[in-house]
Amino acid sequence: MSSDRLMRIHGAEFQAMAERVLRATELTSRLNVLPFEDEAGKAELFEQILGKPLPARVTIYPPFYTDHGLHLDLAEQVFINQNCTFLDYAGIRLGERVMVGPKATFITVGHPVDPEERRGWLSGAPIDVADNVWIGAGATILPGVSIGRDAVVAAGAVVADDVPPASLVTGGKATVHRRW
Repeated sequence: MSSDRLMRIHGAEFQAMAERVLRATELTSRLNVLPFEDEAGKAELFEQILGKPLPARVTIYPPFYTDHGLHLDLAEQVFINQNCTFLDYAGIRLGERVMVGPKATFITVGHPVDPEERRGWLSGAPIDVADNVWIGAGATILPGVSIGRDAVVAAGAVVADDVPPASLVTGGKATVHRRW
């Protein structure tokens, strides 16, 4: 799925995605009940979830959730704390030494705002996180966002726009932008 692309719900592409969602859910369900010390079992399941072995010195603490897994690109030395969610169908890339706090959520797919289109289409865009970024606990990163090198996303922030390098972003207050 490319930037700002629409996909018709119930089409062939949607059906293939839905099948992968079921498989990824089954795999993460198994991962999330393994004993914490079962490193071999976790490595095997992460390889099935991601479609490749974890890169060197990547740490992911379960529980871990993804709806696809095959479009999650992790560089070396990434740290992902427990209870994080990666809805990665449109693609998520985490650069080297990215740290992700607990309960952070990355969402690459959503629905159009228009009520007539909402039930028939999915929209989406990839997320790109540069090297050495810190994503705080409970932050939400929305479709199409790029986060620049050395940036910090504060705990609880909702990130809907690109984040410049070496900057701190905060805030999560919802505001009315338009009405229909």
